[in-house]
Formats: sequence, structure tokens, C-alpha cells
Amino acid sequence: MPAVARGPWLTTAAVLFALLAISNLLKPVLADEQTGFVFLGERLTGVANAIAGPIFGVFLGAYAASIWGMRRFALPMGRLYAAYVVVNLALFPFRTPPPPGAGVGWQIFGLVYAVIAIGISAGTYWTLARRQSELA
Repeated sequence: MPAVARGPWLTTAAVLFALLAISNLLKPVLADEQTGFVFLGERLTGVANAIAGPIFGVFLGAYAASIWGMRRFALPMGRLYAAYVVVNLALFPFRTPPPPGAGVGWQIFGLVYAVIAIGISAGTYWTLARRQSELA
């Protein structure tokens, strides 16, 4: 079977998810109270951060590789990750308090971040679903 071209969107998504995987794998080393892994809306610290960050790093690394290789298992991984992103973003304002002195700028940042995060995760899944017959 000849290789299928990913195209610019899926190539970019694979690279972005690989970078996110690296970031999550490094959470135990580089994170503090403001940069720990966020799981179901709560910013983790300590042992929880040291466990969850790398687990998601491995998941996202596998997802990036599956997109890069146009593998069929990218589709359920993409569906799971897109749903997780929506749930995580919906819970974040309720489970993680804003930093001291945060104002309207923090809310605008949160909105922009949510649009980008949902757009990339859901857009990647949507693209994979549209190209399902091309996945190996």
C-alpha cells in the first residue's frame, strides 16, 4: 500500500502534539504550582503531577506518531483527546482559582486558549474522521 500524504494540517497537528507530549513528559522536572499538569480542571503538583504528566505525554506521543503515520488508531485517540480537552477546559474555572490580581486579561487569555485548544484537538479529529478511508 503506498504511503498517504498527511497534508499540511495533519503534519502540523502531529508536530504540535509531539511538542505537547514532550512538555507533559517534562512536567515532573520543570513544573511548579503555576505550571503543573492540569487534569480534569485541576492543576496538579507533587506525586500526582509526576504521574499524570508523563502518562499524558506517552498518550500524546503515541497520538502524534499515529497521525504522522496516518494510522487507523489515531481516530479513537483523537476522539478521546478532543473530548478530554473540552471537559478539562469546562472544569478549569471551577477547580483552579485564577492567580492573584488576575482580571479581564486572564479571562480573555482563557477564552483564546480554549478556542485554540478545542480548535486544534477537534479539528484534528474531524480531519482524521473525514480521511478515515486513507488511514492504514
